[in-house]
Amino acid sequence: MSATPREHTRTYYLGKLATELEQRGLTATLRPYPPALRISDPDTALLAETVDCVPMSEGWFYRWSWGELVGLADDPALAADRILHVLRRQ
Repeated sequence: MSATPREHTRTYYLGKLATELEQRGLTATLRPYPPALRISDPDTALLAETVDCVPMSEGWFYRWSWGELVGLADDPALAADRILHVLRRQ
């Protein structure tokens, strides 16, 4: 099965988010199909979350597993800060 242009865009944005998360000390593993990131704090490995990336009329957005938007995919640093805040708060 070959990846569609939409999957390539999704994977590109998830890769940018993974880099930002790793710079903040979190672990981010790309799940290939459907593309999503499994994010965890290595200090508390039981706390993990999945974030995907979806196209909307206003652009691409990162989205929590429960459907709430994390932030605009064009700003992976801000999205990473929000994810870090949620994972460290739990």
